[in-house]
Amino acid sequence: MTTPDTAATPQPATSVTPAAAGAPRPGPLGSLGPVGLVLAGGISVQFGGALAVTLMPRAGALGVVALRLLVAAVVLLLVCRPRLRGHSRTDWGTVVVFGVAMAAMNGLFYQALDRIPLGPAVTLEVLGPLALSVLASRRAINIVWAALALAGVFLLGGGNFDILDPTGAAFALGAGAMWAAYIVFSARTGRRFPQADGLALAMGVGAVLFLPLGIAESGTKLLDPVTLGLGAAVALLSSVLPYTLELLALRRLPASTFAILMSLEPAIAATAGFLILDQALTAPEAAAIALVIAASMGAVRTQVGGGRKKTAAPEGTGLEGREG
Repeated sequence: MTTPDTAATPQPATSVTPAAAGAPRPGPLGSLGPVGLVLAGGISVQFGGALAVTLMPRAGALGVVALRLLVAAVVLLLVCRPRLRGHSRTDWGTVVVFGVAMAAMNGLFYQALDRIPLGPAVTLEVLGPLALSVLASRRAINIVWAALALAGVFLLGGGNFDILDPTGAAFALGAGAMWAAYIVFSARTGRRFPQADGLALAMGVGAVLFLPLGIAESGTKLLDPVTLGLGAAVALLSSVLPYTLELLALRRLPASTFAILMSLEPAIAATAGFLILDQALTAPEAAAIALVIAASMGAVRTQVGGGRKKTAAPEGTGLEGREG
């Protein structure tokens, strides 16, 4: 993966960090490190998801998604003010696919939340990133970490998948497939556009695509001041902050390692459900969270070790984990 600076300026083959090239140090968000960025984004998105559950009776699942994408798009476009000229057809194609994947991921997931609890929904959804981690990894050890994370994910589900609404479960699995696509195209967008410009443009694409669906389902309910306020909070927690953090992290982590870290999402969702939705954690669920955390830590340690070896190698490019 390239760093934010190497994405914009080609570096010599042996340079893999901004510091090595004399580039400016990363800003406050970048100083968290890629793992810190992923964790902060996961906490934000899951607590935003828990808040969205309380908003659904007021605006409906599609209405919540429309509000979330629209507010997030407006905020990001105003803050980033991305350039519309000077981009290739491939750049625009990447942004459009990223926006479609983002809109589909959100729409399918909120349809799942409308039918099944938050914990199982996230548990099924995370199967998409875990599958990506196996497909994208070039190291056998990452398959072990993915299997360990998968065991924890299913243990966290409590073995109750057979009693879930099948339509809700199908929506969650579909959201997982779109989540995998989101990871791939978020990384590609981050390499083609500076800072969060590509994310802002993709969010605009997603908002334009989803707004008619939200209006068709919820109509004037979306104009209620309380609904707008809660929708704005969901947008900031579930879209603006986490997607920006993940875009930064994907510039510094391979997609396979990032995807394994996404297995932390069910654990974070269980915590959010406990604190906001009054859903208690059982002993097996606590053990499942420990398994997932262990798998994520193992994946990160593997990446750090592999990164050091590649840094020392003369043929290193700084693009480890680049997909496609």
